[in-house]
Parts: sequence; C-alpha cells; structure tokens
Amino acid sequence: MTRYSIAEAKECLTALVDRALAGEDVTLTRDGEAAVELRPSARQAAPRPLGEAEWRRLRARRAARGSLDQDSVSLVRAMRDREP
Repeated sequence: MTRYSIAEAKECLTALVDRALAGEDVTLTRDGEAAVELRPSARQAAPRPLGEAEWRRLRARRAARGSLDQDSVSLVRAMRDREP
C-alpha cells in the first residue's frame, strides 16, 4: 500500500488514479492520518455472462423491432440532410 499526502496527490492525481486502477492500494493522508482510499469502482468489474433466459429475451426484442430497410450510414445521411 502506498500513502500520499493530499498535497502530494494534487500534483500527480492522474498517476495515482492509474495506479489504483492497476490494482495498487493508494491511500491519501491528511495530517498523517488516512483520509481517502483510491480503488477501482465496482462498475469496472468484468460483466457477468448472460443466462439463456436473458439471451431469449434479447433475441425476441431484436426480432420485434423489425428492419429499417437500409444500412446505418444511409439512415444517418438521410437524417443529416433532411431539412429542419
């Protein structure tokens, strides 16, 4: 675990965040006492695999949408070029 004062952290916060994201325990201190710990957020965890029921729901949802009868590039160009 590495410890940095808040004053030190001001100068190299980006590097400290990168170190925390890489798995290192980073603690910021105020007056020598631990004040803040930097660690990756839970949202950065690997996504869980989808179960068969979820795949069926997604397939049904995609099938219910239907087709746009054109590719995405043509669709975006048509939207862009349309008069407001």
